Amino acid sequence: MHILMIAPQPFFQPRGTPFSEFYRIRALTELGHTVDLVTYAIGEDVEMAGLSIYRTIGVPGIREVRIGPSLAKLPLDALIFVWSLKRLLFTRYDLLDCHEEAGLMGVFFSKVFRIPTVYDMHSSLPEQLENFRYSKSRLLRYLFDLAERITIKGSDAVIHICPYLGEVSEKVDADTPRFLIENSPLAESGTIADEVHARDKRTELGLSDAFVLLYTGTFEAYQGLDLLYEALARVSDPSVRLLMVGGKPEQVDEARAEVARAGVADRVVFTGAKPPGEMPLYLAVGDALVSPRSHGKNTPLKIYSYLQSGKPIVATRILTHTQVLDDEVAVLTEPSPESFAIGISLLVADPVKAKALGEAAKRRSAAEYSYEHYLERTRRLLDYVSGESNRPMPSKSAPVKGVQQ
Repeated sequence: MHILMIAPQPFFQPRGTPFSEFYRIRALTELGHTVDLVTYAIGEDVEMAGLSIYRTIGVPGIREVRIGPSLAKLPLDALIFVWSLKRLLFTRYDLLDCHEEAGLMGVFFSKVFRIPTVYDMHSSLPEQLENFRYSKSRLLRYLFDLAERITIKGSDAVIHICPYLGEVSEKVDADTPRFLIENSPLAESGTIADEVHARDKRTELGLSDAFVLLYTGTFEAYQGLDLLYEALARVSDPSVRLLMVGGKPEQVDEARAEVARAGVADRVVFTGAKPPGEMPLYLAVGDALVSPRSHGKNTPLKIYSYLQSGKPIVATRILTHTQVLDDEVAVLTEPSPESFAIGISLLVADPVKAKALGEAAKRRSAAEYSYEHYLERTRRLLDYVSGESNRPMPSKSAPVKGVQQ
């Protein structure tokens, strides 16, 4: 198939949805399809066989796009609509794959050009307003909710990246086929680097004799980093140090002030954001991996890399984590500094348990979140939308990972 993917994000940048788009494109092209990607002018070019990137013109004064809702997206998304329309007017496509708010565009284009459309659902649009603390406006919430309902009802199929989003889709329209395709290819970047390079990096960072807690990812408010800093202040073992990999320069500066207020400035090392290719090395440096979110429902992308790494995990016991993690593969705690500190201390005091949890996590990754699983779920989606699938659809009473209806 010749697929038009509409991605209203800065592609490529090392953050949530662009990562998901990258691996979606990789799977589609590996399965023999070609992808034309319409995306913002912002982002790094990616070379991949079967992929052509069509960028909009830039908008004066907009050089970056924050994660979540923003006014900057209004002119950027208007350009995405125009550029997508131009592609559709002059090129014949077999499928539309539309991410996030572009799903609404996909429904419109699908009706006009009679092309099946897939809604690539990475989050619930109305819930973004709460998760990113953007607005409490009831009118804006209503409009986001309306857009999501129209998108789900008007799409030929919905891809959801975690079970919760499948439930959101089902509540809107139980008849729209739902395909669970987690962002598990990210786990490939969790392959552990060799011990020699890891030891050298620990020395370079001044962490040679430390028990290293590793956090990777963005420094957005929903990540719960204040909880993490306060938890570290409650861990009495002085050998425990925190390595923070990620964050924009201004966010790192703010974080340095936060750890100083928490009294743990001498126990935290910040590296800033690092390229995806360097993440295996940093995962190898960590003795335990942490995800301290205090709220949220979408599974963090880092969790799949954490599982694959074979390192013990400490995470909060909330839906965003428990869709993937349980007590067999991680230390799950209440979302409070006191509880999180106890979870960290448990791993420090019991290396046998820490090793067992890491090994169990790696087994879980191989059994449920391998790239082979990801490809098969993608193939099943394409078989369905192309009308070539002869496989029976599972019943509502027995949902499985892959496709739901």
